[in-house]
Amino acid sequence: MSKNKNQRLFGCHVSAAGGVSKSFQRGMDIGCTTIQIFSKNQKQWNPKPFTDEEVPSYLDEQKRTGIGPVIIHDSYLINLCALDKEILEKSRKAFGDEIYRADMLMAPYIVFHPGAHGGKGEDSGIKMIAESLNIVIDKFPDSKTKLLLETTAGQGTGIGHKFEQLRRIIDLVEESDRIGICLDTCHVFAAGYDIRTEESYEAVIKEFDDVLKLDLLKVIHVNDSKRELGSRVDRHENLGEGEIGSKAFELLVNDGRLLDVCMILETPGGDEMYKKNLRLLKKLAKI
Repeated sequence: MSKNKNQRLFGCHVSAAGGVSKSFQRGMDIGCTTIQIFSKNQKQWNPKPFTDEEVPSYLDEQKRTGIGPVIIHDSYLINLCALDKEILEKSRKAFGDEIYRADMLMAPYIVFHPGAHGGKGEDSGIKMIAESLNIVIDKFPDSKTKLLLETTAGQGTGIGHKFEQLRRIIDLVEESDRIGICLDTCHVFAAGYDIRTEESYEAVIKEFDDVLKLDLLKVIHVNDSKRELGSRVDRHENLGEGEIGSKAFELLVNDGRLLDVCMILETPGGDEMYKKNLRLLKKLAKI
């Protein structure tokens, strides 16, 4: 894709209620050029299989609207380093289902939270996440979907609030070329990475590149934060209305290194607020 500031990949997480094909019109109504969806009910372990009509209808709607790439967010139930063995096995199976469904939809990315170690400690959690990824990836050798570790806020025993933690996971994955990164602005801010000024923003981007490399960054969740820097609390806010403020998002959308990265809103308030936030992103990007 050519780096054209006037053709940006701005979108939001839209509902797939009534079938995944319905998500495209919802995205179009909001003004999205890319979208993120759940490919199944995110609160259930065992998803309903796609109907015979659902995938062809989905692909037809994507072609009609021109919206893409489509990013799949995995189920919130999944914990790839769960202490409970039954939950761990369910998580690995469910994550495999996510890959299978994403491949059917020809979705290039699955975004997932690394996991919460539950008290076993960071080292144990990181090793278990990598082991889970190795097991699942091995079952889908021909998958074209890249798996994107999402940066986290560091709430509870969650892993992924330091770039170094993500690096360690990637280094333990045997097919590391199957792994990428999704950066969430609210999460990194809550984790202690200050992106509010040009100087601090550049320092964070440099640290990301030094530790992880910018070419791994495929998706950015663009969210303001209700809570303060370093709070370790994950609470999204509408752009410019939280503790991060508009300057950070102006820097983000005008960063020439990130013009091909999908920027996805997960802000509160429903479709009307999505429209407002998208308008602000476009205004900040001068498009």
